[in-house]
Amino acid sequence: MTMTVSAFLTALGSEGPPADRAKDMDLYGWLIGSWEMDTVRHLDDGTIQKWTGECHFGWVLEGRAIQDIWIRPRRPAPSTMYGTTLRIFDLGIGGWHIIWADPLNQDYSRQIGRAEGKDIVQIGDDSRGLKTRWRFTEITANSFHWIGEERSSESDPWLITYEHFARRTHP
Repeated sequence: MTMTVSAFLTALGSEGPPADRAKDMDLYGWLIGSWEMDTVRHLDDGTIQKWTGECHFGWVLEGRAIQDIWIRPRRPAPSTMYGTTLRIFDLGIGGWHIIWADPLNQDYSRQIGRAEGKDIVQIGDDSRGLKTRWRFTEITANSFHWIGEERSSESDPWLITYEHFARRTHP
């Protein structure tokens, strides 16, 4: 059986959340749309690398989840990161299941996301066995600062590995 990409995308995409879940979806719903970003990678030796990038967020699975695509650098340059996150709210835990996959780099993470004051904090583990913390901070309607951190164990300090400074390009 063959399916065209457009049939798949039509089945995947949604115009918004169902009415019975709309309030729960607010934590990440403001991200829906397209963004450009400046990315900084913090290396272990103290040096940094910089790129541009883009990310796109949309409603999926009848509006019961939010999916995004993160691309670095911006297209049409050859990708050094091209991944997707699926974010699903779980009434039972009052938080979000976060599943990240970047097949280009074989990078995978599972986290739980929740509001923490004015920020969104996601905590979990990645495929290398490291603890991860990803934070959306300095959130406005048209910008955010995303900080990626990791550590080997609970007793280790969090080390910043990536930062994304995003600006909305399309609602």
